[in-house]
Amino acid sequence: MADTPINDVSDTAFLVATFRAMEGKRDDALFHDPLAGKLAGAHGRNIVAAMSRGRTLFSPMPPGFTAWMIAIRTRIIDDLILATVGEGADAILNLGAGLDTRPYRLDLPASLHWIEVDYPRIIDLKDRELGGDRPRCHLERERLDLADLPTRATLFSELNGRFKNILVLTEGVVPYLSEEAVARLAHDIRSQPSFRHWIVDYFSAAAMRHRRRAGVERQMRNAPFLFQPKDYFGFFRQQGFAPADIRYLWRESRRYGRTMPLSLPMIIGGALTGLTMSKEDRDERRKFAAYVLLAPT
Repeated sequence: MADTPINDVSDTAFLVATFRAMEGKRDDALFHDPLAGKLAGAHGRNIVAAMSRGRTLFSPMPPGFTAWMIAIRTRIIDDLILATVGEGADAILNLGAGLDTRPYRLDLPASLHWIEVDYPRIIDLKDRELGGDRPRCHLERERLDLADLPTRATLFSELNGRFKNILVLTEGVVPYLSEEAVARLAHDIRSQPSFRHWIVDYFSAAAMRHRRRAGVERQMRNAPFLFQPKDYFGFFRQQGFAPADIRYLWRESRRYGRTMPLSLPMIIGGALTGLTMSKEDRDERRKFAAYVLLAPT
């Protein structure tokens, strides 16, 4: 456990849920997720403890960085969902839903339909632990491995016939897929006229390099990032999607009043490189990660 606390991609859901539960205990919490801790349990707390061991001010990835990133990403996606629902989305299709509890905590209209899709063991856990809790909208759960393409296609077609304006959410999913798998997923989403928007993760090439230097890939070797196209936005343009909204973590964190924690090497390195860096280059460096709302072109 101490060497690599992540055994597979499903363990990342327990990591995220634990940090979401921790966020709600802050005086300046960006959201409150009281059910997250129940779902994550001791397994999630053990993962967070193991990944936090050895982090110091001098580490490339400082203590508190992962908690900060998950808090900002969660709030960004909350805002994107609420805005899209406000503009007429009648269903949310949450692929690789993990331990997400947004149907219970967001201020959603009762008429909205929320469909969660994940491995049977994850769905079984949520059914068991949340059986006594009431969601704020219509909630359905589908037991499905997203790699099962025929069953996935059948589900997409069925949902396309039921709803008129579907938002697809793939929080923390696309980075773990190959370019071929993402292209196929994009094709399947774009083939359904009712699938109007799609939320995806974005990491810049510089962010991926820093991730490798910080040793994150060693800890996450059982759940590696696979999706690393040379031109991220160009890749999705080729699949028939264009960004309708881009929310960069650094920019949104300042708006939320929760600035990014920096390690001493990051502070020193940033100060030195900033001496010769143009404003445009500094702005580009701050665009290291985002959540993107895609729309079919």
